[in-house]
Amino acid sequence: MMRLLTLLKKGNVSSGLAAIGNLAIAIVKGIVAAISGNGTMFATAMHSFADTINQTFVYVGSVLAEMKPTKRFPTGFGRVINIVCMIAVIVVTVMAYETIKTGWELFHHPQESSDFLLNIIVLLLSFLIDGAILLKTMKEIVHEARVKKQGNLFSSAFTHAKKAAPATKLVFYEDIVATLGAVFAIAGIVLAQFFGVLKADGVVSIIIGLLMLLVAYRVGYDNMIGLIGVAAPAEVEERIAKTLLADSCVVDIYGMRVVQEGRAYHVDVTVELKKGLTLDEADDVKFKLTDTLLTSPNITDVMLGIMEDNDIVTWPNEGKRP
Repeated sequence: MMRLLTLLKKGNVSSGLAAIGNLAIAIVKGIVAAISGNGTMFATAMHSFADTINQTFVYVGSVLAEMKPTKRFPTGFGRVINIVCMIAVIVVTVMAYETIKTGWELFHHPQESSDFLLNIIVLLLSFLIDGAILLKTMKEIVHEARVKKQGNLFSSAFTHAKKAAPATKLVFYEDIVATLGAVFAIAGIVLAQFFGVLKADGVVSIIIGLLMLLVAYRVGYDNMIGLIGVAAPAEVEERIAKTLLADSCVVDIYGMRVVQEGRAYHVDVTVELKKGLTLDEADDVKFKLTDTLLTSPNITDVMLGIMEDNDIVTWPNEGKRP
């Protein structure tokens, strides 16, 4: 039981909070859509239900991804989160299709809806909740990307989203659509109520559905390359290189490969040591460097090889030789 609680605490915070928030929003929207018959409210309810399912899957996947390696799975379970996110993409795609289909029908056969004030109150509540979740997720992205100098939070989150964990990225993209969807829905309801543009209901539903498809494509692409096995960002390699070259015994880096798996990094590197070291001294340097790299929370395993300086500069930016 304690082990389960420990794993749950390691799960992705953004997806867990988003699942709870979107479940509450989805239930309220679904009830209001049934009462008022508003197509835009139905579209946003579908999106909120899709978000709830996805983010629940993603949270569970992020928990499973934190499980320690076993003899059968020696590299760990980092890619479980990619698999779960791909399932979430399928859910979003199906929900997007249903939303676009409903919007298309409403565009050709517009209907008047009731309970204007109730619809607006629910959508404003949705905007506030999704906005708060989005703000939390943006802060999570900045934290995971290790951004030291923060300018505008939104632009920083967009710029560094690719460096965040797959679960955090999914919540970020989905909540952008959810927040924009609430704004579009309010605009559609106002146009239909006060200006008699009944087709706006269908147009807004189609726009929300298309935004959902855009999220499905973006998240699907990111997690597809994650399942294949993608190289870590250049900034990560540079950070590892600086750590290694900071040791006085390391002269150069002969070769390095860093593979990203979920938010975990697998490091395979060979360093060149200065000439004249004994075998014992070289082994001590190897063990020290390995332990130093493993102190990083996202580096899960290190394969570090050593060789004597070959008098050729291999690492392009950080070589110590004149």
